[in-house]
Amino acid sequence: MLYRSALFAAVSAASLLAGAVQAAEPVGEVEELVVTGSRTEGRTRLETLAPVDVISTEALTRQGNTEMATALAAVAPSMSFPRPSITDGTDSVRPATLRGLAPDQTLVLINSMRRHSSALVNVNGSIGRGSAAVDLNSIPTVAVDRIEVLRDGASAQYGSDAIAGVVNMRLREADEGGSASVTYGVYDTRVRTARDLKGRDKNDGPTFTATGWQGFKLGSDGFLTVSGEYLFRNPTSRGDLDPRITPSKVTSRFGDPQVDQITVYANAGKPLNEEWDLYGFGGYQKRKTDSAAFPRLANNPNNVPSIWPIGFLPLITTDITDYSAAGGLRGSLAGFEIDAGLVYGYNQVHYGVRDSVNASMGAGSPTDFDAGKMQYDQLVAQIGGTRPLDFGLAKPANLALGVEFRRESYQITQGERASWVFGGVAGKAAGSQGFPGFQPGNEVDKDRNSQSVYADLDLPVTDAFGVAAAVRYENYSDFGSKTTGKISGRYDFNDALAIRGTLATGFRAPALQQQFFTATSTNFLAINGVSTPVEVGTFPATSAVAKSLGGKALQPEESVNYSLGLVFRTGAFEATIDAYRIDIDNRIVLSENIQCNPTGTPTAQAICGLINPPGTNAQLGAARFFINGVNTETTGLDIVARYRWDMGGFGDLDVTGAANFNSTDVTAVPKTSVLESLPVPPPLFDRANRLTFEEGTPASKYVLNVDWSRGDFGLSGKLTRYGDVLSPSNNPALDYKVGEHVLLDVEGRWNSEGGVGIALGVSNALDEYPNRTPTNVNTNGPVAFPNFSPFGFNGRYVYARLSYNW
Repeated sequence: MLYRSALFAAVSAASLLAGAVQAAEPVGEVEELVVTGSRTEGRTRLETLAPVDVISTEALTRQGNTEMATALAAVAPSMSFPRPSITDGTDSVRPATLRGLAPDQTLVLINSMRRHSSALVNVNGSIGRGSAAVDLNSIPTVAVDRIEVLRDGASAQYGSDAIAGVVNMRLREADEGGSASVTYGVYDTRVRTARDLKGRDKNDGPTFTATGWQGFKLGSDGFLTVSGEYLFRNPTSRGDLDPRITPSKVTSRFGDPQVDQITVYANAGKPLNEEWDLYGFGGYQKRKTDSAAFPRLANNPNNVPSIWPIGFLPLITTDITDYSAAGGLRGSLAGFEIDAGLVYGYNQVHYGVRDSVNASMGAGSPTDFDAGKMQYDQLVAQIGGTRPLDFGLAKPANLALGVEFRRESYQITQGERASWVFGGVAGKAAGSQGFPGFQPGNEVDKDRNSQSVYADLDLPVTDAFGVAAAVRYENYSDFGSKTTGKISGRYDFNDALAIRGTLATGFRAPALQQQFFTATSTNFLAINGVSTPVEVGTFPATSAVAKSLGGKALQPEESVNYSLGLVFRTGAFEATIDAYRIDIDNRIVLSENIQCNPTGTPTAQAICGLINPPGTNAQLGAARFFINGVNTETTGLDIVARYRWDMGGFGDLDVTGAANFNSTDVTAVPKTSVLESLPVPPPLFDRANRLTFEEGTPASKYVLNVDWSRGDFGLSGKLTRYGDVLSPSNNPALDYKVGEHVLLDVEGRWNSEGGVGIALGVSNALDEYPNRTPTNVNTNGPVAFPNFSPFGFNGRYVYARLSYNW
């Protein structure tokens, strides 16, 4: 049924566009050449052996939201970017997904060089729980010329992480000219929650973005392009009424965090002589955010009334520093076109807590805390070469060879003492409320290195038929080696119709963040009628605690990708249909909390004996850890159709229709022999997490975009339909659906010949919201809408943009 419905939609769209062909003349356009997915130069996106989307900077900027991940997900149907709230650091570093897979199963490149990931590991109940992915919002849209999205497994070509595909961001290259723009927007919406169906009007989240770029000449033949962005976004609030107080009112701040962010990027190139070019690029971002935790009312057991007589709303601050620098040489040597480069990337997430309290310290507690920091850095050195080979085929074959060295390190630094210490007041939780700081025992300083070698061969057997093969060997200092391979083929029946397909193996190395992240906090448990402080936390898989429960050193995830597609084009009409299947074994996940209770069930008592062996001083109450063992099967279909035509005196029209259909099934979950031997084995991967994999992202997404221009004027309209998503629970009675929703975005533009441009637009013009969170789930009011909503829950956004090009 999935493919039948998808094919029907594709045929219907093609029929409508074909009918329009009879009434309009096509517009000529130079095809985009792509570099992602192949090391053979000169191919357009419709000539590749695997599906590649090319997204221009105009497509990214002709919308209201200026952050990269939101803009990219709005135009790429296979991408999803939910906007979770009250999920600690994930509020500020949100994960994006491709084809419904984990955020860290998509490889991100900048100028074809590996991008470093964030230091943040997602440990709360959001999409991407357990992953440590690249922060797409650390790259500003103004710095990018285009983005190439390879929707195909590519580990054999690019290495670890490229299971779902590859996102390659190509930076702007210019030696003259420039642009500046200012965008201002605000949410103008009516919020209707489960306890307030009448609703309330909200005008919040005003956002100011200033961007600019300038091209400079480096001598007579080089270029330097500098881009910058400043963004300030006020928070939004979409919580429900709190039934614990009279009269009921909103006590939470459930929505987007406040963001104050500045970003600078540079890209440069300079010929050294007729054979060799020097290139380099780099970027820096400083982002400060604050997001809210759950509200604590005056009667909360962990409130200190002398400090907060009416309760308090803790704010979690993240101070994020991100920078990268790259440089290299390209040129000809011994018949090879050589590219030798070095890239370094660094990301730090520094946590703080404001308007809070360490209840165990009583009236002597501070209200602001330094909660510690995490940092990750990566150094990659690579050298590759390509050369044509004459095998007497229709065209010369292309051989590519290369080697790569990568070093990574990960650190956790403790917070100030007051952010984690137990202050001595019995029955009160230790540490800063909202986010306890990292303790001395949580400190980590780990690193690893890896080496890889690869070979690609592209064979144009005939003018109509071509094949490509790739193989890659990688060796890691922590877990050993992996070899992956890929073979692709394409046959052009004629100038209009082609078939293409791929079979590839892939892998994803366990991230250092997954191997070594640790965090603990002190809670209280009633033991023999006495309120006793116990530690709960997340532990490395190789720690003594994890080993006692059966944990083992993490191993790579392994995948097999299959794809088969059609390419059709005639005149200015084009369409691609690509079916895929991705089987992944040994996926790494964060386990459930394994609970200990010395006076509880036989299983809970046995767990206490495992994680608190004789002779230990601390009382550990619950533990979770990262573990391999989830197997999944993902199947889907991508459809993209486009037509561009000249309507004479009525202007030019560009229509694009795209759809993604995606389904994931979990076929195995992790177990350990230790836990299986208990009277009632506790699950390591429970129902909610399983359903998050299977139903946490849309099973379908449609995008219809229409762009019209005539002279100085332009108008864009976009309809996006999101399929249903489940917000799951371990208790089936608490499941609820996000619902199927259609969003309408419109923008009108005027650009003068003098370079001045004005744009007015509305995102989510119909003020669409996901289904409300039921009151039996949202018992105290904060989480009024599902965090799993693929389009968030902020409502209508009205914006204006003023620009000047020179």
